[in-house]
Amino acid sequence: MRVVILGGAAAITLVIALGAFSETPFLKPLDFFFYDRFMAYTAVHKKTPDRPDRVVIVDVDETSLSAAGQWPWPRYRMARLLAILAREHPKAIGLDIVFPEPDQSSLKNIRTQFQKDFNLAIDFTRVPASLTDNDLFFAQILNQTRTVGARYFYFDHASPGGVCRQSIHTITDPENLLSLHTAQGVLCNTSSIETLLESAGFINNQYDGDGLLRQTPLLIGFQNEIYPHLSLAVLMKALDLTTARVEKGGFGPEIILGDHRIPITRDGFVSIGFKGPSRTHHYLSAVDILNQNFSPADIRDKIVLVGSSAVGLNDIHHTIFDPYFPGIEISAVIMDNIETAGFIIRPEKSALFISLVCGITGILLAALFFRISGPWLLFSATLSWMGLVLGASLLFFFQWNLFLSPAAPLLLGILLFSFLSFARFADEKRAAFIWYQQLADAQQLTMEAMVSMVETRDPETGEHIVRTQHYAKAIAEQLRTNGHFPDILSDRFIKTLFLSTPLHDIGKVGIPDNILLKPGQLTDEEFVQMKLHAGYGETIIQRASGRVTGSSYLEMAAQIAGTHHEKWNGLGYPRGLSREDIPLAGRIMAISDVYDALISKRCYKPPFSHEKAMAILHEEKGKLFDPIIVDAFFEIEPAIKQIAAQLEDHET
Repeated sequence: MRVVILGGAAAITLVIALGAFSETPFLKPLDFFFYDRFMAYTAVHKKTPDRPDRVVIVDVDETSLSAAGQWPWPRYRMARLLAILAREHPKAIGLDIVFPEPDQSSLKNIRTQFQKDFNLAIDFTRVPASLTDNDLFFAQILNQTRTVGARYFYFDHASPGGVCRQSIHTITDPENLLSLHTAQGVLCNTSSIETLLESAGFINNQYDGDGLLRQTPLLIGFQNEIYPHLSLAVLMKALDLTTARVEKGGFGPEIILGDHRIPITRDGFVSIGFKGPSRTHHYLSAVDILNQNFSPADIRDKIVLVGSSAVGLNDIHHTIFDPYFPGIEISAVIMDNIETAGFIIRPEKSALFISLVCGITGILLAALFFRISGPWLLFSATLSWMGLVLGASLLFFFQWNLFLSPAAPLLLGILLFSFLSFARFADEKRAAFIWYQQLADAQQLTMEAMVSMVETRDPETGEHIVRTQHYAKAIAEQLRTNGHFPDILSDRFIKTLFLSTPLHDIGKVGIPDNILLKPGQLTDEEFVQMKLHAGYGETIIQRASGRVTGSSYLEMAAQIAGTHHEKWNGLGYPRGLSREDIPLAGRIMAISDVYDALISKRCYKPPFSHEKAMAILHEEKGKLFDPIIVDAFFEIEPAIKQIAAQLEDHET
């Protein structure tokens, strides 16, 4: 049994450990559960030092759209917005908006459209040439303000049209540590904008399987080049850096950006360390900038991100804290994480570490199972270990931003405790069954010894005991088939009846040999002495059953021994009981005993034929025997004959 239990525990441990090592999808929901709870706990309890906002978000919000016109704005308005911001000398400006289509409000485009639609040449006088093409004017402002633009990569199809201008920012991977997702295409700005755009970063984000944003790519591969996320590109601009490199760190690849070390996965992702819901950064409405209704101190020496939180512009993301988290603030959080080392680190070898913890959990719980006997002690020990695993995981997250998911070890702990508890229950049941079987065997041996004792006193008993056993069982089953005595004739009653009948004549041990073994007919005085065997048998068995609690077969045996000579008409012995006052087991045994005595050779008579015996029984129906039982006996006559033939006495 121990081998089976150990094998089962090992199999469960191996499945969960391999699942953790291979990062199987079925554990992902549990990983997300603990990740989110740890993040929420950290956000509430972990205090961050107060420091001035280094990132300011200029928001094209609902108010701006209502005041300055619906989207898309003319490019000259966006140019004016950037020009006003640039005058306040920010460290860098990042624009979280792609402009892939020409501005249809440009005078140049209006002239072309009228010529095409109406064959009408329109001439705009006193308009500077630079203002006839909004895209070119906007591009010039982007170049002058050194604004970092945006682009979007495709992974499911290649993009038609021109190619984006290569950014001045270069990311190198000299040790080939990365295996980046490679884009198939890219969405660029219009060619006039791209021509003058100095640098750009992508604005792709990626949701987890449950639709929440927890991590995002910081690097993407495209045409054998490495491209940075907008937040990384803007920070490089602010730090006046044009290059960054990837090196091997303590927990996996890291981007070395000046004094900053950014932990990433081999596919270029970072796990964002959110501190709470949106709007935790400093927001300025775009319309306030256009109206110059702001303090220059809000912009000077800050990193400015320009984007939109307007729901209609579809740059809203679902995070664990907020279902309406603006994409522009995602970039702000990433930059904040870079500067404060606030990213959540998923160690490269975490899967191996977690699988090892699963192995230790399996070994420990199996050892506890075999060393601790009490179920509550096992539960307490298991709970303590699981608490230790959970506490250590939370400590790593809280103290060092390391996420080592406790999901697999905790799931394994629950499964193993359940399995081992069931195994212990099954083992105890098995032990109890073996003990019960041994007890039953001992009882059966005792009964056989008692029966053998009777047989040594009465050699004519022969196979009589076994035959009457089978007669009684067959009669009881037929009575149940006929629908009689439904409240009594259960499976247990019939089984107990079968076990009890061999003791029906045990009282004969108290009859003197000169009477018990007399070859001729007994005198009246001798017969009175012989009749005492019914009472003797009942007394002997009752004394034995009084020492065994719950021994139903001994109780029925005493009943049969004391009543199998009672008669339906009340003329039997030892008490003269009649009709239903005679227990059912005694009434069944009465006909079984008489039939077998009739067909068997006795010292005082030869054996009767089956037919003669059946005639006698029929004659005594309603006199000596219960009529219902007689009818059942006759219904199973073939079975009775077969039992008698198979178990007939043999001459010795």
